[in-house]
Amino acid sequence: MKRKSADPDASPKSADKSKPSAYAKALGLLARREHSRRELGQKLRRGGYAGDEADEALARLGEQRYQDDGRFAEVLIRNRIAQGYGPARLRAELKNHGLPDARIRALLEAAEADWDAAATAQLQRRFGPAGRAADPAERARRAQFLLRRGFSAATVRRVTHADVDDADADS
Repeated sequence: MKRKSADPDASPKSADKSKPSAYAKALGLLARREHSRRELGQKLRRGGYAGDEADEALARLGEQRYQDDGRFAEVLIRNRIAQGYGPARLRAELKNHGLPDARIRALLEAAEADWDAAATAQLQRRFGPAGRAADPAERARRAQFLLRRGFSAATVRRVTHADVDDADADS
């Protein structure tokens, strides 16, 4: 069967429509999900918008509170904690998004997450609830898993040694 070809006399669609303003493009991106100011700026520049136009759009969005790095960070922290990531991973991701260190510290403290409980939940999800890690090699494997997820060494030590302490108490 032969495919129908486009009418050669018809004008291309791209010629009919002009490129949306940087503000409209950024607003469309924000309608899908929260973005950091840095991330929006990068996307606008990659989309072919001049630096001045992108900066104006970002300033306007900030004034209207459509884009707010604090709100973006709170949403990101909440989502990443729910996904089982630790504070080191969150800190690195927020720094990548251009948030200053002092603000990141304040946001992580405000999150009031129970990192030990989150790490324990990740261990149970990954290794099962019945698995005790009395074997040093297995305990090291579990510790590496938690460290890769962004949990601190102190949290990892408490959580992985709690398994051993619980196993010793059961004996």
